[in-house]
Amino acid sequence: MTACSLRGLHWFQALGRDAVEANDVPPSLRVADGRLGEWPVRYLAVVADAHNRFVRARQGEVGLVEGWGLAQAVEQAIAADRDQSCKRVLVAIVDVPSQAYGRREEALGIHQALAAAADSYARARLAGHPVIALLVGKAMSGAFLAHGYQANRLIALADDGVMVHAMGKASAARVTLRSVEELEALAASVPPMAYDIDSYASLGLLWRTLTVSDAEHPSMADLGRVVECLIEAVKDIQCSGPDLSCRLGASNRAASSRVRELLRALW
Repeated sequence: MTACSLRGLHWFQALGRDAVEANDVPPSLRVADGRLGEWPVRYLAVVADAHNRFVRARQGEVGLVEGWGLAQAVEQAIAADRDQSCKRVLVAIVDVPSQAYGRREEALGIHQALAAAADSYARARLAGHPVIALLVGKAMSGAFLAHGYQANRLIALADDGVMVHAMGKASAARVTLRSVEELEALAASVPPMAYDIDSYASLGLLWRTLTVSDAEHPSMADLGRVVECLIEAVKDIQCSGPDLSCRLGASNRAASSRVRELLRALW
């Protein structure tokens, strides 16, 4: 079994070192409230839990407990700040290898749990909370859709261990009836099929990529660089509003823009 990643936990601990951590969340979630520059902030991360009651969610996957837990943590922030002029920033620290695949998960409605998390992040964004996703490791499949993808701004570390895709390489190779080597060769010419963060950036979905000295164990200099970028992102969000229009316009998403134009014309 592949060892679980600790990147999300390490970045959560670094960013939230002076924050107050919530104790009413499941062990596979970490939530903490602190300050980010002049704004209140809530950091959220999904982490590995070797004793998770759902076996398929023990390596940092987003499953039933994690989906509903994220939704609850975000809903708490929305409710607490409803009458505040300055709503807290939500920073989703993303290092998630997959959603949790399993018969129990499917039977108990993992689609609803993950949809609840995605919906809460979207409603927080529309309610005026600056929502930022910081990609420090894998951002895969439905896990990323539930935890991070609804953010106003996506920021990623420029590191080989940071990957975004709909599924893992072995699974994608089986689905496309290719070997992993053939899949990698295809990805070299088709950016949406690639896993590296530069290919993902070419789709126009990332707001910023950051180079750090150690993506596994952030130094104080790395932490300072990320905090500065997060503050810049909040200011940018406040200037441009809550929608996701900043993701459009990249040359590798020309078809997406054209489809939107046609839909607006029809409607």
